[in-house]
Amino acid sequence: MIFVRRNVINKILKRYWGYDNFRPLQEEIIRSVLSGRDTLGLMPTGGGKSITFQVPAMVLDGLTLVITPLISLMKDQVDNLKKRRIKAVYLYSGMTMRESTIAREQLINGKAKLLYVSPEKLRNQRFLQELKQMNLRLVVIDEAHCISQWGYDFRPAYLNIGQLRKLFPDLPMLALTATATPKVEDDIVRLLGMRNEKRLRMSFSRSNLNYIVRPAGMKIHDIFHILSRTHGSAIVYVRSRKRTREISEYLESMGISATYYHAGLDFEKKAERQTSWQRGETRVIVATNAFGMGIDKPDVRIVIHYDFPPSLEEYYQEAGRAGRDGKKSYAVLLTLPSDTGVLRRRVSNYYPPRDEIKKVYERVCNFLHVGIGEGYDRLIGFDLDKFCETFSYRKDRCLSSLNLLHQAGYIEYIEETDRQSRVQILLEREELYNLQGLSPSAEKVLSALLREYPGIFADYVFIRELILEQRSGCNSEGVYEALLELGRHNVLHYIPRSRTPYVYFPTSREETRYLMIGKNIYEERREVMSQRIEAVIDYGFSKKGCREAKMLAYFGEKADQNCGRCDLCRESKPRGFDGKLAIEILLKYIKKSEHGAALQIMLRDLRIPAKEAQRLLVYLENEGYVRQEDGVYYAIK
Repeated sequence: MIFVRRNVINKILKRYWGYDNFRPLQEEIIRSVLSGRDTLGLMPTGGGKSITFQVPAMVLDGLTLVITPLISLMKDQVDNLKKRRIKAVYLYSGMTMRESTIAREQLINGKAKLLYVSPEKLRNQRFLQELKQMNLRLVVIDEAHCISQWGYDFRPAYLNIGQLRKLFPDLPMLALTATATPKVEDDIVRLLGMRNEKRLRMSFSRSNLNYIVRPAGMKIHDIFHILSRTHGSAIVYVRSRKRTREISEYLESMGISATYYHAGLDFEKKAERQTSWQRGETRVIVATNAFGMGIDKPDVRIVIHYDFPPSLEEYYQEAGRAGRDGKKSYAVLLTLPSDTGVLRRRVSNYYPPRDEIKKVYERVCNFLHVGIGEGYDRLIGFDLDKFCETFSYRKDRCLSSLNLLHQAGYIEYIEETDRQSRVQILLEREELYNLQGLSPSAEKVLSALLREYPGIFADYVFIRELILEQRSGCNSEGVYEALLELGRHNVLHYIPRSRTPYVYFPTSREETRYLMIGKNIYEERREVMSQRIEAVIDYGFSKKGCREAKMLAYFGEKADQNCGRCDLCRESKPRGFDGKLAIEILLKYIKKSEHGAALQIMLRDLRIPAKEAQRLLVYLENEGYVRQEDGVYYAIK
């Protein structure tokens, strides 16, 4: 336990992040962590989770270990920290031996404040022993819902985190998640071995976000109709890579600036499209759920779902990317009667027959030339597309089998989506002045590298060949050949971009007849998935109640009243009191009323029931007739 004055953590926030104040709940979590207590923080998407452990990491005099499931997000966070001059490193299975060695040296020598790892790393006994040599002060578990078998994104490797409690019994743990039902919340605390934990949670209610469910005629036309009548940046979520392109091209043809994004695009295209959208140069990005993690664009005004997500957890996260600046925004779900059947078929697709799962295991092992009793602790490149083509598998169904085999502990499919090129200079800066024998193109590329990436001497940096083309005047082939030439002269170490997925074998290959896909992995989780699907269907097709209240109830939070903003609340607004005359009367009363008296005057003089009156005021606010300050309504002149 350490005592930290408030101005200390505020100075750190200002110095490294440029913010004057913390967002709601951030400071409470930080103070709980610094007091040495195990802490569970539940913060909605966009709430600023990373600040809650990055600030303590700068206060504590040792290393903060961050366990996170997404390698791409891990890389983004480390890159952003380095830009803020905060020393951070990561370790994951796809790194080269040289990269791993450099990272470990930094850690052992105390030259890093944060270490990011995937949960799979905790299976490695050598790594666990190395952790004992480091001055570890805090353990952070991001996306902590992944540890629960009842969570929507269970990852068995998260169960390894429990070992850290045995190795470091006195270290405080901080578990963070944006989406956890009460059952999952209790699971997180139990499985992490938290003691005397402090649970801090923000309300899942977003007062500026309007949840709208819209029955569609033709969904693609409805998207255009919605976007043509609204303003500001937008995201359209779909479940198909092909459809991202189709919708994007249709919107472009109709005069709406749009692009598309999915995991199959190469890094350059993804980075270019994401940047264009974030800068506001492109208004709409049509994307699969591969887009959004770590993207903090505050001024997204509308998120449209073309397809239903498979759970309310995912819908809440994706819809919550709208309106992070606190301004009025919309989350729109388009529906067709056929969507219910599509959703329910996902359950059977996600849980193929056990015999099919076992056959996939056998064929994967044969495809990778792994014999019975072989493969333990091996990481092998795996061409999923070629595998599916060879054995005539549907890709989504094959991935379902691989996921269940992962949960059963037999193999793990690691989808490395486009690892960006990396470079480190091997020579001292002074030695570069005496270099001889380089081709003109190699000299130009080296000069461009030194100008563009100042940290290239100290560590590996991610590079973009396109930028080197523009800065050096060489074409893409020339840049590639120049980097190889510089490598041959031992000027630098160049790791070209790759898109190789892997299969990891945590255990030796078993005979197929001995494979066990247990009830807890198959039947019980299938039932949980069915329940999540039914919750989504109820949200999307219910005609009564309040959309936000349904969402809050799912996450174990009781709404004090209906939101007044969603489509159901708007449809049920008081009849006979929303006409032009009624609005004029109400505005007149509000203008004449004294401070705090608007609602009382309306109740007394117009005899409107309390609930109806409150609902009407919310309606007037949404329509822009009035504004609210501390519960008091004022007319907008």
